[in-house]
Amino acid sequence: MASASDSQWRDIRQFTDRGSKFAHPAFEPGQANMESVHKCKILVVGAGGLGCEILKNLALSGFKHIEVIDMDTIDLSNLNRQFLFREKDVGNSKAETAAAFIESRVDGCKVVSHNCKIQEKGAYFYRSFSIIICGLDSIVARRWLNDMLCSLVQYDESGELDTSTIIPLIDGGTEGFKGNARVIYPHFSPCVDCTLDLYPPQINFPLCTIAHTPRLPEHCVEYTKVILWEKEKPFGDDALDGDNPDHVQWAFEKAAARAKEYDIRGVDIRLTQGVLKRIIPAVASTNAVIAASCALEALKLASNISCPLNNYLNFSDIEGIHFSVVTLEKEPGCLVCSRDTRSIEVPEGATLSYFIDKLKDEFQLRNPSVQSSQNILFMLNSLMPDLEPVSKGNLGKTLNDLGLSNGDEVIVADESLNKPITLQMKFV
Repeated sequence: MASASDSQWRDIRQFTDRGSKFAHPAFEPGQANMESVHKCKILVVGAGGLGCEILKNLALSGFKHIEVIDMDTIDLSNLNRQFLFREKDVGNSKAETAAAFIESRVDGCKVVSHNCKIQEKGAYFYRSFSIIICGLDSIVARRWLNDMLCSLVQYDESGELDTSTIIPLIDGGTEGFKGNARVIYPHFSPCVDCTLDLYPPQINFPLCTIAHTPRLPEHCVEYTKVILWEKEKPFGDDALDGDNPDHVQWAFEKAAARAKEYDIRGVDIRLTQGVLKRIIPAVASTNAVIAASCALEALKLASNISCPLNNYLNFSDIEGIHFSVVTLEKEPGCLVCSRDTRSIEVPEGATLSYFIDKLKDEFQLRNPSVQSSQNILFMLNSLMPDLEPVSKGNLGKTLNDLGLSNGDEVIVADESLNKPITLQMKFV
């Protein structure tokens, strides 16, 4: 369309000049709209099933400056739904392979790949994009990226939001026959942490159940993973790797033996690997629908062709096809995009161990570190092994014993956060 003649543009305009309730108020049909799409620099985070679909859609929609970042390599099991990969690509970088495939099929489209963790890129990297699309299955990575984009937003001297520093984040997610897409304007609309309840925490089986009264085949596999691996150390000090065939085979045999002991059926290699890797079932058709929604929102933002999504789309294909759009609202005390200090209530006399568990439950943190204004209270970090004995020794002490009083502030850091957060203690 960028090279269309004047007469062709007149033919096209007869359709786009018509009034439409979907048209953006600032939209004016013309060649400039497509040029803005061509020039838009866009980042796709994740090159799995959803990411492959998003990359293809963006390239075919006219985006010519695309970058993709993914830390994973291609596994044989990916080939049934991650259609940019072939059997010869197994073991290669997902980002690099996907980028090369798109460039070979779509003339004029430049795709730059980054085979690394998103945490390895700094603010300068993310600030260089006009739009970022997230196609991940990790809540931790989503939250980190959301935190990064929120940290890039600036305010002027009067405290007004500088909208020119906002980089829109389009987030897509799928699980089986369900999916969602949302458009996030950091500090302006609800961010990922504002609506953390929409992302359920990772499923963990109670230890007492898997150890004493297993009822499901998953319980047998989890017993092998949590208890037997550390107890028997079949491969020395190696950590259990769900992608290692020898590790998976050992876990399957042990889980099958335990299942037979408790007369439980259903343990097989596929289930074993699924539990070991916490695999979420993926359906190619769901990925296609959500990826199309994400690419469409990017096209709207880049061209102003129509009003963007406001702001959460839900899709279900379980009993017929269902679409709905919900307008989510910002959380006033959000840890990430609120400018106010968040308070946390804890019982008078609570131990540090209780406080750590409350942080994990209330804010869905993985391995929080806690520091007061004077001391590091808790930190388990392989890079700082000297602090581990001190940290574990503090767990049984009360917050008062550790020098904290009602109204004091603590600094909390976690792998899911781009930067530490400050919480004010309120004893109740």
